[in-house]
Amino acid sequence: MNGQFLRFVGSVEELERAPEVRRQLFERATSNDVPVRAMTAAILERVRRDGDDALHALARELDGVDIETLEVSRPARRRALDALAAPLRAALERSAANIATVHHAFLPVATEVETEPGVLVGRRPDPLDAVGVYAPGGRGAYPSSVLMGVVPARIAGVGTVVLCSPPGRDGSPAQVVLAAAEIAGADRVFALGGAGAIAAMAYGTESVPSVCRIVGPGNAYVAEAKLQVQASGIVAIDSPAGPSELLVIADATADPATIAREMLAQAEHDPWTSVVLVTDDERLARAVVIALDRALPDQQRSGIISEALRNRSAVVWGCTLRRAVDLAAEYAPEHLLLTGARAEELLSDVRNAGTVFVGEQSSVVYGDYMTGANHVLPTGGAARSYSGLSTGDFMRWTTYQRVSRSGASLLAPAVAMIAESEQLASHALAARAWEEVP
Repeated sequence: MNGQFLRFVGSVEELERAPEVRRQLFERATSNDVPVRAMTAAILERVRRDGDDALHALARELDGVDIETLEVSRPARRRALDALAAPLRAALERSAANIATVHHAFLPVATEVETEPGVLVGRRPDPLDAVGVYAPGGRGAYPSSVLMGVVPARIAGVGTVVLCSPPGRDGSPAQVVLAAAEIAGADRVFALGGAGAIAAMAYGTESVPSVCRIVGPGNAYVAEAKLQVQASGIVAIDSPAGPSELLVIADATADPATIAREMLAQAEHDPWTSVVLVTDDERLARAVVIALDRALPDQQRSGIISEALRNRSAVVWGCTLRRAVDLAAEYAPEHLLLTGARAEELLSDVRNAGTVFVGEQSSVVYGDYMTGANHVLPTGGAARSYSGLSTGDFMRWTTYQRVSRSGASLLAPAVAMIAESEQLASHALAARAWEEVP
């Protein structure tokens, strides 16, 4: 099998000699589509200007539905939960419990330090007043995204948690999404999707309250809307997000069938999903290509997977595992899977990944749903500077300073000297006022 169904199959040297292919694989940021940017900006302005009227009109134009009431009532959410199949409800409740356990353990803590005698500086995490969580729709319903956004917000102590998810043909988000919202503890739920939902949460409308931060994955319009409202200074977001990504680092001992399963699982998300294998062993690489080719026709979303493999996916061999780790740091994947005998050893050297899975049995899908770690992660190389969603995203830090009289006397001469060097005489005067105070 020559792997022609993949964007690139070959050695690392061949990849380096193909700069255009390399650029397509490594430069995956989504905010470069001019029509998407323009349409998103128009939607944002429309919602800011016309409020609920714009949201109703957008639902008719983009979702094909007339929505009587934008907000989903608490009884309707409760009915959705009560109607949920018992095994699925148990699975979602188990996932929510694990998410809560992990995020409780990782809560930020207040800290105080005495920099000099009588000079104390402290920093404490304070929950945000209100946050918005977006749960995508479109190709399917995603209750897991509801849990990943709402549960950490609740753990952080956020005052009001608002959830937006696109309406279906009945004018309401999917029933399983409403059930997940009830399990997670969302305060308010709205049948809103796309850039309009982001605008509503950022600016506020007659029905939708404005929030301090917006989190959650979505399509290109949602991602662009989040970037634009953040750039305007109106609201903060979690991280730039785009199609899902997986990079696998494997040595010769890894199982090709397992690697192929993991790549196929992530590729079914979106036609622009990126799945990449980097290995030091050519035989393993070729075995994975064969496994992908054989398994592809049997996949339920084979069409989407085929496009993803053809657009931004690759199998690369011929580099040391050390070089593979360096390539992964440059690529900065959303998900990084380490497989083979040296997986544990490589973990300490890993940088720039949204989340890391160690060992072939540590399937990425377990992290998607059940381990308790968050699956809202940076994509498009943003993992070089962003981390996955956590309770810290639902808090802001308050810094406070306390100086005793003796501490003020000690600080005064040096502070006044620096102020005078900057020609700020009133600063110096304020500092020296405490110089001789007993």
